Amino acid sequence: MSEIICNHLGISKDDFINIIKEKNLTTLDEVLDETDAGSVCGTCIPDIEQILNDVLDGKL
Repeated sequence: MSEIICNHLGISKDDFINIIKEKNLTTLDEVLDETDAGSVCGTCIPDIEQILNDVLDGKL
């Protein structure tokens, strides 16, 4: 089980990676719209942006 990134919605790092890859998401707004993450308190947004950048850069 991977680290939970969005505590309010219980979305893990692996969940974000899978969603980004499966839906071919390329922007932070697309990820936030697809998952509703960041909509409660917003503290996870920097982590989500880093995950997105790592996926787009081929690191994940």
